[in-house]
Amino acid sequence: MTRATARRRRTASALMALALAGGMSTAALTVAAPAHADSWRDKEYWLAESGITKAWDVSKGAGVKVAVIDSGVDGQHPDLAGVLAGGADISGAGSANGQESIGAKPEHGTLVATMLAGRGHQPADATAKPSAGSASGPAAGAAVGPDGIVGVAPEAQLLSVSTWLGSANPGGKSDQDQIPEAVRWAVDNGARVINISLGSTSPEWPQSWDAAFLYAEQKDVVIVAAAGNRVGGNVQVGAPATIPGVLTVAGLDRTGTASIDSSSQGISIGVAAPAEDLVGGMPAGGYADWAGTSGATPIVAGVAALIRSKWPDMSASQVINRIVTTAKDAGVPGKDPLYGFGVLNAEAALKADVPETKVNPLGSISEWIRVHRRGNLASTAPAAAPAPSSAVPTLPEATVPVAEKPSQLDSAVPAVVVLGFACLFVGIVVAAALQLRAAMRTPPKDGPDGPDGAEPGSVNSLDSSTPT
Repeated sequence: MTRATARRRRTASALMALALAGGMSTAALTVAAPAHADSWRDKEYWLAESGITKAWDVSKGAGVKVAVIDSGVDGQHPDLAGVLAGGADISGAGSANGQESIGAKPEHGTLVATMLAGRGHQPADATAKPSAGSASGPAAGAAVGPDGIVGVAPEAQLLSVSTWLGSANPGGKSDQDQIPEAVRWAVDNGARVINISLGSTSPEWPQSWDAAFLYAEQKDVVIVAAAGNRVGGNVQVGAPATIPGVLTVAGLDRTGTASIDSSSQGISIGVAAPAEDLVGGMPAGGYADWAGTSGATPIVAGVAALIRSKWPDMSASQVINRIVTTAKDAGVPGKDPLYGFGVLNAEAALKADVPETKVNPLGSISEWIRVHRRGNLASTAPAAAPAPSSAVPTLPEATVPVAEKPSQLDSAVPAVVVLGFACLFVGIVVAAALQLRAAMRTPPKDGPDGPDGAEPGSVNSLDSSTPT
């Protein structure tokens, strides 16, 4: 793809995920002089408007690993020099180090990665010594160049976990298989933050995902996920952004209002961040304008990396709590399905005095499993995909209890009772009839007061009567 073509190309979110990789040496952020700042750097309005440049007074993400579960990250991009600390391919169709761009939207992973932890680069004609660092890792004192994309956490490192999503995978693995495996790999390889720019049209997720997200929660890893885009069919938030404990990111337009196209809505949204008029790096060194909550998500994940760098011992629940409680309220007062707790304020998230909490304000997957799965975890994915690809809101179908056929014992008891009463009734009728027949055949006897001893004027039989 040529650079000119890349500049014109706009992308939306796809089924992908991202994680930041840390452990890099602390490096001073080089502020570009106006004469050296190129047009792509100038377009990163969210750095100032979301309070990120002021948050850099406190932290730039050093020492934090963030895993990028996505379409693969091109580590050869000039803005990602020295950023990647490792990677893996989960799809079976990419390169072993996770840096090959694959899937239906192969550029997606590099776009996300540059927004999250890009370091820019020196101008081609610059006489200054280039920034230190290599593809294998950064050197001490590495600087951010004045041109290209600078990410929210430019001193963090990334782990590229490539997945094949959005079309048939030649490697044979489905997204249901790849996502939990990717999450586990990221956790096992030191990711402190996982960014998942993945969206589906269903709020439900395969039961086979439970264990992986529970594993991340137990290992104290922050997971940040995209709410999805209406223009892509996500009318409501879809999985995995609906999983309890995940920090779900909604999208804003250029005015700071909930985006009509580049966002969705749902009760699981935690915070909102810019999702329109975004820019990022493309594979092979190009750049592109793009939009979607796939781009809003690495902005928030980058802030999570800044926090974890500043306070390495802070729990994942407290990191999420710090982000959502310092967000600027928007929409209706309080938490709502468009903005969540509000609009991201990175400066406040790094500088405000936030009371400590041990509870994740967005819930817990372990508690959800206890209540809704009755503590059971599936080890394999179901055969059929649970998420229909429809733009219509997909809520779980209502179920109606089905009546069970009664057992033979249940049926036999009432039958015996009915039969017994029937026999008793017949017996009474027969006895009465016999008694009546016997009475009618008995001959009358003479008595002192009249026939058969009957009192005068009384009825002694059915065929006798007194005269009137």
